[in-house]
Amino acid sequence: MSDVAEFQLAGQTAVVTGSSSGIGRAIALELARCGADVVVHARRSREGAEQTAAEIRQSGRQSQVFMADLAEPAEQDRLAEEAWQWRGSLDIWINCAGVDLLTGEATRWTFEQKLEALWRVDVTASLRLAREVGRRMKARGRGVLLNIGWDQADHGMAGDSGELFGASKGAVMAHTKSLALSLAPEVRINCLAPGWIKTSWGETASAAWQERAKREAQLGRWGEPSDVARTARFLVSEESSFVTGQVWAVNGGFQES
Repeated sequence: MSDVAEFQLAGQTAVVTGSSSGIGRAIALELARCGADVVVHARRSREGAEQTAAEIRQSGRQSQVFMADLAEPAEQDRLAEEAWQWRGSLDIWINCAGVDLLTGEATRWTFEQKLEALWRVDVTASLRLAREVGRRMKARGRGVLLNIGWDQADHGMAGDSGELFGASKGAVMAHTKSLALSLAPEVRINCLAPGWIKTSWGETASAAWQERAKREAQLGRWGEPSDVARTARFLVSEESSFVTGQVWAVNGGFQES
């Protein structure tokens, strides 16, 4: 990577929610690699958050860990305030926190329990935090926001997971487009829509899912968290200064199977 790219975020302060693991961690590390100081957030995995922060510091950037349960509005507000006060302002905010319904205890929840959890964290927290931080950035005169959607929300996927993620991520994608109009021209906001990305679920998925993920990508492979992270870095940098209110798919060129 060129020196320009390595330092294109130099002097900027970023927040990445849900950055103790997976895509959030990859984004936080990518922003730090390109010069940003990064606030790391987690709900309960302090160990994972501290590991992310330690890697950021090893790259020569500064990092601070904030714990918050984003299912609670009061915790959302506290995170926004504490993160803003860490440096007195923020340049970048990325809403990457989301409920994991595909591994662990959540796989045994009812449809209604899953829907409530997704709506509180993936939808309400993303919308409220983007609005609040966007308001502060607009008053300051500049800033960039990024949300996380889902590539199949536009055309749908059968099954409980498809219905749940389609509804929740579709709401985030739609809100991003409207909020972009409210925040322009001072603040930009876009939405990433990842496809088959090999996070913790992908590592243990059955052979059928492994084959499907490769078959549905024109590039013939799973995406990696780093693929999403590099696109996120582009969208929060000056290289994309004429891009706002857009949903960017990161899915290897998804095609219906």
